[in-house]
Amino acid sequence: MPAPTSRATSALVLAGKREARDALAEAHGASHRALLEVGGVPMLLRVLRALRAVERIGTIHLSIDGPDRLSALPEIAALVRSGGLRLHESADSPSRSVLEVLSQDPDEPFLVTTADHALLTPEMLDFASDAIEASDADLLVAFVARTVVRSRYPESPRTYFRLRGEAWTGANLFAFRTAAARRAAEFWVRAERFRKQPWRLVTAIGPTLLGRYLLGRLDLDAALHHASSRIGARVEALPLPFPEAAIDVDREDDLRLAEQILAQREGTLSDGSPSPRKPPVAAS
Repeated sequence: MPAPTSRATSALVLAGKREARDALAEAHGASHRALLEVGGVPMLLRVLRALRAVERIGTIHLSIDGPDRLSALPEIAALVRSGGLRLHESADSPSRSVLEVLSQDPDEPFLVTTADHALLTPEMLDFASDAIEASDADLLVAFVARTVVRSRYPESPRTYFRLRGEAWTGANLFAFRTAAARRAAEFWVRAERFRKQPWRLVTAIGPTLLGRYLLGRLDLDAALHHASSRIGARVEALPLPFPEAAIDVDREDDLRLAEQILAQREGTLSDGSPSPRKPPVAAS
């Protein structure tokens, strides 16, 4: 059984393009989705600032197509020069990018997230870091319950896995704790094409699991237990209590919602005037 980790965790930010053209980025004059501004700050910078604010996170890796384009951003260029940020040319899919980077340091624990996680906060990352240290799983996968999301953002459309007792959505946060977790990345390469089709993803894991899923007899822990046996690594859920962790910027509606949340969080409205309410936790 793997021993809980207390050493610094490396981080990997995925920023590769899924398609040759990105309509959302182009509509807002951004050369790359990761550089799309949300509340006046490129999403990628928001994610990097959140990661750097957490002491337990060490070296940050960034997987992006065309890393040279980042030289125009002084903050990122300075991070690269200091050695705090390592750039990698992204592969043809997020899963392959993860596998390539993790294979370079197979024994290093990695926290993986995405560049469009514009609402990521140090509080979320501290919560995940606590779980990484306490768990003996090989891989932790973050989820947010539908009830948590809808309690705050009832109109925000998400892709949910409807399981027994609760429906869950991904939070674009994965903790690869051990070398065995790389097997999960290899499985992800095979299953990634079913990302928006939960029932086909369940099928990839096994027909028995699909039957339980269709009958409404499958809960999250049981699903991951079956996945663990299929993958050859122990996979556990990391339920997050933060509804914003489920909101990535994938569509125009997501962008508007993220900017509204950030305006409240950072204490300003879209016209630059002070917000009447400022929560205690800021994104950067």
